[in-house]
Amino acid sequence: MFNQLISRFSRDIGIDLGTANTLVYMRGKGIVLREPSVVARHAHGGRGGAVAVGEDAKMMIGRTPGDIEAVRPLKDGVIADIDCAEHMLKHFIEKVHAKSGIWRPYMVIGIPSGVTEVEKRAVENAAQQAGARNTPFLIPEPMAAAIGADLPVEEPTGSMIVDIGGGTTEVAVISLGGIVVARSVRVAGDEFTDAIIQYMRKVHNLSIGERTGEDIKIKLGSAYPRIDDQEMEVRGLNLLSGLPRTVRVNGAEIREALQEPVQQIVDAVRDTLERTPPELAADIIDRGIVLAGGGALLQGLDELIAHDTEISVHVADDPLSCVALGTGKIVENPRLHHALRNSR
Repeated sequence: MFNQLISRFSRDIGIDLGTANTLVYMRGKGIVLREPSVVARHAHGGRGGAVAVGEDAKMMIGRTPGDIEAVRPLKDGVIADIDCAEHMLKHFIEKVHAKSGIWRPYMVIGIPSGVTEVEKRAVENAAQQAGARNTPFLIPEPMAAAIGADLPVEEPTGSMIVDIGGGTTEVAVISLGGIVVARSVRVAGDEFTDAIIQYMRKVHNLSIGERTGEDIKIKLGSAYPRIDDQEMEVRGLNLLSGLPRTVRVNGAEIREALQEPVQQIVDAVRDTLERTPPELAADIIDRGIVLAGGGALLQGLDELIAHDTEISVHVADDPLSCVALGTGKIVENPRLHHALRNSR
């Protein structure tokens, strides 16, 4: 009864704590925050040295003076800098929760399925330091993504989700409220961007930054041959002369640059399918594979996976929000929350 009373006056929240972006879902309001997982801080300032968080900090990447650094608190889907992660989470939670309840919020947080116990504790500690009411409920990202994509996770039927985030790709087969088979690979959107940056260095002798690499990925990136390949001008520093230079690149080049990380994701999907029980595999053949996460927006990735597996592939309606929506549905639905806790 007391916990129910607290819930009436507290806006419990679900969090997609991503390598690239953090999304916050507030009970009764939906997704209320969507910002980059970036902190700009004084290089030697220690705790409390942050000067910007989120969108404001991302604008500083590659453009900061010597005494300020823009850092990502998460790497490959897990916390790499605990102090920065705590500060970032606290900033985001205060931003959305300060005037929404008199009690601190209960939190449901999506985490990669392959994290260690040490990495789990780092997330729990960061959340509690940032203002969680008690120990947060950690839900594997593929399960949260499947719930957010409206897959029938509680039914006795196989559903396959491929959640391609910024730092990890999570592949899972789900049935009866649990993950039957899963594979987590630390190859995702960040590796796509890095592959483009390295390609520009090797092929064009051009040094570009993370923001430019991401821009190229969004505008030209693809995983499957296209008849409408575009091209664009890219500005950077000539590695031979050290002077600014502009080159033109096209979609076919960027597809070549992305071939290796994309193939690693396809291999993870194939490996998961090969380890799936026959009855559930039959369900997946009937229902298809669902892609979620920002990486699902890479043009032609669904076509490539479908071609390689001979199974239909669908992109979720709102792939960027699936994990956050899934955590939100758990926050909103006590019965689902209880069922998932008992299935662990």
